[in-house]
Amino acid sequence: MKTNISANARERMLEERFEPLFLADWADAVFLHYAVKPEVLQPFVPFPLDLHEGMAYVSFVAFTMRHMRPSRGGKWTAWPLKPIATHEFLNLRTYVTHKGEPGIYFLAEWLPNKLSVLLGPVVFGLPYRHASASYCHDSAPGMTGRVTDTDSGCALRYSAQPVATATLDTAESGSLAEFLLERYTAFTSILGLPRRFRVWHPAWRHTAVNATIHENSLSALNGGWHRAARFIGAHYAPGFNDIWMGHPRLA
Repeated sequence: MKTNISANARERMLEERFEPLFLADWADAVFLHYAVKPEVLQPFVPFPLDLHEGMAYVSFVAFTMRHMRPSRGGKWTAWPLKPIATHEFLNLRTYVTHKGEPGIYFLAEWLPNKLSVLLGPVVFGLPYRHASASYCHDSAPGMTGRVTDTDSGCALRYSAQPVATATLDTAESGSLAEFLLERYTAFTSILGLPRRFRVWHPAWRHTAVNATIHENSLSALNGGWHRAARFIGAHYAPGFNDIWMGHPRLA
């Protein structure tokens, strides 16, 4: 049975007034997954960890955001956001629950747009850091990426090749892929207050990829849990246009 989490997330978002706040296109996402014992990771996360078969997970998600704009107003409201509308992202996220709702918590996010780095923490409570980023995710023979933190010089560098027999498909209900990919709420914290914003898109059409981590010193910037983390695999998804992004709200 295929996942139906996306359909439920769409209904949940539409139950709230004035949603969505923004629309954006997310292109060519590469997910790099690590398993870690929950007792090692939990001290670094302010929400209860969500577990799959007793294990916690952390994922790097590298993608390019394009054409972020308000959901209403067309070109008349889009033009003020042009300076931050298109750029690369690298998220380092883990999987949590809050008041019975599963979601993600960002341990860190890296992006090359300095204005976004200033605005994200204030508006959404996001842990943005400035970095240089270079992705080649649409190459048929293979994919590559490199992100370097500006302040520390720490980096993530990887390459990936499609699995020969794999095709793009949505996740099976109850699978680890569903657990890792089908997440539609992000929890944050501002001045100790739990916050959240929701997103919506169709269920990820993804494929497994054979990935190699050539360098990963970025994880060390976010707590000692990285020493116990084990790389377990990767996914690629071409992405979607017109992804919904919700208002930041108290959780």
